[in-house]
Amino acid sequence: MAQQTSLRNNLQLGIYRVIDPFVKVLIKVGLTPNAVTLIGFILNIGVAAVFIWGAEEGTRDNLNEVGWAGALILFAGLFDMLDGQVARLGNMKSVFGALFDSVLDRYSELIMFLGICYYLVANHYFLSSIFAFIALIGSMMVSYVRARAEGLGVEIKGGLMQRPERVVTIGLFALICGIASTYMGGDYKLYVPGIKYHVFETMSIFTFPITVLAVLTNLTAFRRLMDAKKALDEAENQA
Repeated sequence: MAQQTSLRNNLQLGIYRVIDPFVKVLIKVGLTPNAVTLIGFILNIGVAAVFIWGAEEGTRDNLNEVGWAGALILFAGLFDMLDGQVARLGNMKSVFGALFDSVLDRYSELIMFLGICYYLVANHYFLSSIFAFIALIGSMMVSYVRARAEGLGVEIKGGLMQRPERVVTIGLFALICGIASTYMGGDYKLYVPGIKYHVFETMSIFTFPITVLAVLTNLTAFRRLMDAKKALDEAENQA
């Protein structure tokens, strides 16, 4: 766990070094951390709109909208990092800003999953839509367990599928799915002799990671719950 946290922190510091020049530009033009947070939220509304547009106007074998939505998810995710850096480098930290960021992050994720579920249901990926909803539940519980534990005086930050990992996983594989559909076709299916149904299709590039996400987010929430229990038990024993 310590090695995983150290690797994550080092990667985060490396990303900060890359984006800091852009952060300084945002500060110079007068953008506040809350404004940056709001931009990220609006972009996530755009993500849902792209998925819904693809569901309504596209066809099951055309996955271009999935790719465009993936690119927009990654771009919107960048603003999740920018708002914190704008606050730190611009000396604009505030308690309300932290609350505003957390609340809009939750709204952003809910709206993104709304678009994903709408797209999957509209295109008859019923099982995948269930896993997407389970992933949504896990994502919310990861954040909730941390917030509730902090309300009880325990700081819990561990786990594999925190928000940055979730955003990158969904955005990256949606983008890859859209690109792959251009070359292999959106309706490509792989069959194995002796098995009645196909074992892989182009859409699996997007839906399989969501299934993995559904499992790992809930495991992360459970792991945080157990870590919080351990910390609370230790605090009670010391009292």
